[in-house]
Parts: sequence; C-alpha cells; structure tokens
Amino acid sequence: MTKPLQEEQAVESDERVRRMLEIVREMSTQTDPHKMVTAFGEKFRWFLPTNARLSLSRRDLRHPQYRITRFSEWDKTINPWQEKSKLPLLSGGMLAELIYGDQPVIIDDLQIDDDEPAAEYLRGYRSLQAIPHFDRNESINMAIALSCEPNAFSHDQLADALLINNLFGRATNNLVLSAQLRKVNEELDMELKTVGQIQQSMLPCELPAIPGLDVAAYYQTARRAGGDYYDLFPLPNDCWGIFIADVSGHGTPAAVLMAVTHAMAHSYPGPPMPPCELLTHLNSKLFDRCNMEPVMFVTAFYAVVDPQSKTLTYASAGHNPPRWCRDGKITPLDSVGGVPLGVVEGEIYDDAAVDLKAKDQVLFYTDGITETFNPDGDTFGEKRLDQIIASHSGSATELIDMILDGLSAYAIDHPILDDRTLLSVRVTE
Repeated sequence: MTKPLQEEQAVESDERVRRMLEIVREMSTQTDPHKMVTAFGEKFRWFLPTNARLSLSRRDLRHPQYRITRFSEWDKTINPWQEKSKLPLLSGGMLAELIYGDQPVIIDDLQIDDDEPAAEYLRGYRSLQAIPHFDRNESINMAIALSCEPNAFSHDQLADALLINNLFGRATNNLVLSAQLRKVNEELDMELKTVGQIQQSMLPCELPAIPGLDVAAYYQTARRAGGDYYDLFPLPNDCWGIFIADVSGHGTPAAVLMAVTHAMAHSYPGPPMPPCELLTHLNSKLFDRCNMEPVMFVTAFYAVVDPQSKTLTYASAGHNPPRWCRDGKITPLDSVGGVPLGVVEGEIYDDAAVDLKAKDQVLFYTDGITETFNPDGDTFGEKRLDQIIASHSGSATELIDMILDGLSAYAIDHPILDDRTLLSVRVTE
C-alpha cells in the first residue's frame, strides 16, 4: 500500500470518527424520541448516502398490514408517537414481505409491480436496503434506504448497518419508555397530591381553645400522603379527647386506612369515652372490615383530659407512650397497653389515669419523630426527645419548635423517611 493511499484512508477514518462522535453526542442530549430520530437520520446520511429514506412499523398490527412512519420526501414530518392516526396504513406488497420477514435485505435491482401498494414511495428507485429493528425478537420497525442507482448498497457492510440501526432503535425505545414513565409519574404524583389534600382536610382545621390547657400540633408526611392521624373530640362536662394514631406503612395505602380510622372514630355511637371503649370499638371494626394481605394495622393512643379536675385518663393500642413532664422529670404514659388496632379479634383495652397540675407538659408523638435518622444511620431516639422536653418550660408551640429544631440539627440533610406528628399539651395555671 502506497504512502499517499495510507494517508488518504487515515484522513477518511478520522472523519468517520469525528462524525460518529458528533452523532453519539447529539443522541446523549436528546430527551424527545421524535427529535432524536430526526437528528440521527440527518447526520447519518454521510455514512450511507441515499436518495430517500423510508421507515415502517407493524406495531399493534397483524400481517400483512404496516404503517409508513417516516419518508424523507414528505414536506412535513409526522411524529409517530403523537400523530399515529395521520400515518399511512398499507397492506401487503413488497414492504409487507420485508418487515414481516424479520431479515436484513439488499435489493440490487429494484423492480416495482404495477399493483404494489407502496408504489408511490418506491417508484423511480433502483436499489434498496432494508434493516429490521427488533423488539422482543420481532421486526417491529424497519429502516429502508433507497437509491436511484442499482447496486448502491454494500453487502459487506450489511452486518454493521444491522447492528448500528438496532442499537439506535433500542436507544429510541428507551426514550419512549422514559417519556411514558415520566407521564405516569406525573399523573400519579397529582393523584397522591389530591389524596394528601383530602387527608389534610380530615385533621382539625384549627385547634380548639380549651380552658386550662395550651395545645399545639405539628403534622408532616414523608410523601404526598401518609398514615399519621391526630384529632380532638369535645366531650361532656368540658372534657376533651385527644387521639393520635399511626398506620403501618407509608403512602396511599396508609392514607386510605387513616381515612377509614377517622371515619370509624367519628361514627362512634355517643361520646367517645372512656378511652378503652373507643379503642376496643375501633379494633373490632378494623379487624372485621380491614383484614387484608399484606397485614396492615394502626397504633393508637387515646386520652381524655378533664381540665376541671386536672386528670388524664388514657388507653393505648401499641402506640409510642406520650412523654409526661413535671418539674423536668419525664414519665412515659405506659401503665396500660395493648396490641395495635386491627390485629387481634376481640382485643379488650384497659384505662389508666394520672393527675395533672399546672405547668405539666404531655407530648403525644408518632415514631417518625424518634426514628429520624442522621447521615450515619443512627436514630434520634427517646433519650434526645426527653432531654428537649425536660429542658423546656414555655408554651406548647415553643416545645414543638424546639423539637423540630433538634430534629433538623440531628438529621442534617438526611431525607424524611416516615410521617411526623407532634401534639403538645401544657396545663396552664
């Protein structure tokens, strides 16, 4: 091989690399399959000079039907993913044999029959190269290259063309799937947002003014919707019921069961007191109507506060014991307990009571508080929570703010993995 010929081949090779690099860079920036196919076709002409290009598809069709999805001689391209109804639908003939044949084909001397269904796309051309694009082992799409000259396509390069076209086809398919997934996620996110709004509407719109008590609340879901729930019930003799619950799991399933629990609590016949009777009632209803797979359950804590006598009567269904603080000493309200709601048929819950006095604080919470993680994977825990409560002597709102500040400092930038609910009650003078 002479030196000038070697140099000429080297220059051509460098140009091929440059142009191919330009193509793959262009492909890497595309997010729209239609735009990527258009850009690829324009840039790939240098590698395979043709007089016309034709694209076929038999997706969702039966033999011998197929669609023309692209034709380089069209004045305006049609987006096959958005304007499918505008694509020409043909049946039978040479192109049907090619796309249903599942094989790459080169026709060196193209002859068109008078009754060829695709004659308007093939007439005037003398040679053809057909490259199938496979999806699940079937030639769903096909790229047709046309030339006005006979013997225009290299049989030696057919294997390379088959590989390049199918790799590009898979890349295009990935963009299509990505766009479909993005659309589904957007629709799902909108639905979850609506579920979250409905869920929020079930919580107290504003906390009641209760003589003798200072009450504050905080509620945050880990996702659009969650399974935490709190409520306050006005009761006879100026008493108030304070309810907090946590549905197992996260997201929409937990939000639905939370809504069911809310409905059952508000449909209790008569005032929901004493606490043990409300929990026994909820357990019976949830077990009967929500016995499902996978098993879901609800932890709950219900207390009745009498501001006149300053007593707090409570019952628990597997929930985190609220923290009762007096003069800096923390006592968990855990004298009675029971299994979570909806787990054991016929479970009976018991009551316990404590006497309150001015400046006592009771913090109701869900485990999303104590199970807040830091970047090292450690949890916030009850000890840190108790230290904040014990060091506080201000209002119910201020206590919640101190706890949230503590959680933020502990978690740093670690994402919230569970719903968080705080209900702070302080006995006033």
